[in-house]
Amino acid sequence: MKNYLRIAIQKSGRLQEGSMALLKESGLAISNGRGQLKTQARNFPVEILFLRDDDIPQYIEDKVADVGIVGENVFVEKNKNNTLIKRLDFAKCRLSLAVPKSDNYTGLSSLQGKNIATSYPVIVKKYLEANNVQAGIHEISGSVEIAPGIGLAEAICDIVSTGSTLLSNGLKEVETVMQSEAVMIAGPDLSDEKQEILDQLLFRLEAVNSAKNNKYILLNCPDEAIEKITSVIPGMKSPTVMPLSRKGWSSLHSVVNENAFWEKIDQLKSFGAEGILVIPIEKMIL
Repeated sequence: MKNYLRIAIQKSGRLQEGSMALLKESGLAISNGRGQLKTQARNFPVEILFLRDDDIPQYIEDKVADVGIVGENVFVEKNKNNTLIKRLDFAKCRLSLAVPKSDNYTGLSSLQGKNIATSYPVIVKKYLEANNVQAGIHEISGSVEIAPGIGLAEAICDIVSTGSTLLSNGLKEVETVMQSEAVMIAGPDLSDEKQEILDQLLFRLEAVNSAKNNKYILLNCPDEAIEKITSVIPGMKSPTVMPLSRKGWSSLHSVVNENAFWEKIDQLKSFGAEGILVIPIEKMIL
């Protein structure tokens, strides 16, 4: 029987959508029909299990699954015998404290002796202890935002993406407890065969994420500007420079990191670059 690497992902929601998209972009031919609890890739030795995200760390510890994709907040909160092996650069959010908009919040000391409702009691407890604040923690699952309105707690700690849910429930974000994103976690003692499959998958994931974070740049520039432009966009090793039929001009090709994209473009224009083309990269092997 063929040995498959079992990957646990969230069975529904944004994290599931992002996980499936990333795996498919990495070349895995997989499908997940409505209500399906597991599926196999048709072209790679991987089996996908669709589980509740809160349960994934336990399934990995119990060796039902080999690896999993979860929010970093879940990984930290559950604190199982798992290892974070890769940050996946999607589903970014933060775990934050929030209080009613009408409250006169002056700092963490404002929560001294108060009650905080949350689905993340372990993380909140450690955060409060680190900041020498004593507060009651009410663990609830789902609809955390309603707690202050029904008198259960004076504050909440919950996952925040845009903050619109807090605002619609009359709350304001006051402290960031931790930043979170999708991460891949693994259990202990993978067999050599499964480790080899995982290494191949990680290589593919890295190629996809590297491509997302970079752009391919083509531009025309005066030859005397090549040295300056090369200092700004050195590329993976060095830019490709090809002479144009127009004397004294060249075409230069390189790679620009997405985070510095607009700053780099302004610099290139100031050096005399023209006809700048920006092209997305599908895969990038470093």
